Amino acid sequence: MTTKSFRGLIADGAIETVPLRTNNGSTGYRITKFELMPNEPGKFRGEHVVKIYKIPQTSADGVVDFSDNTLLAAGIVTNQTDANDTYSSEIIFDTDTFNQDIYVTHFEDTSNKSCNYQIELEQVKLSLDENTVATLRDIRNITGQ
Repeated sequence: MTTKSFRGLIADGAIETVPLRTNNGSTGYRITKFELMPNEPGKFRGEHVVKIYKIPQTSADGVVDFSDNTLLAAGIVTNQTDANDTYSSEIIFDTDTFNQDIYVTHFEDTSNKSCNYQIELEQVKLSLDENTVATLRDIRNITGQ
């Protein structure tokens, strides 16, 4: 099993692309780990909502909807002025396999601060049938059909 890791500091309201697309689409991925940490723990009060999607997003918000089939993972981390009061929770829909780029969004409600994230992906070899299904599913999600 091969693992790929991505990490970054995402600004409030930002949308970042994690480049995964390959020429032939025969490599698939599953999220195995998703972690969040405030940029300045214990310094400012706030709630960071970070989400990972299969398709491009036009905006970042704090609404988490588990019925959205394009949502791969969601997490929240609260930042309090007392670092002992920090809370974090991340949920990964680890049965989803994808072979295209993924998109990370960040919304922070009060302090307009950035948030750190780490994503680990398990790399899996896709058969021709799995490749076709994953690609068609992604195309259908993008076009909204």
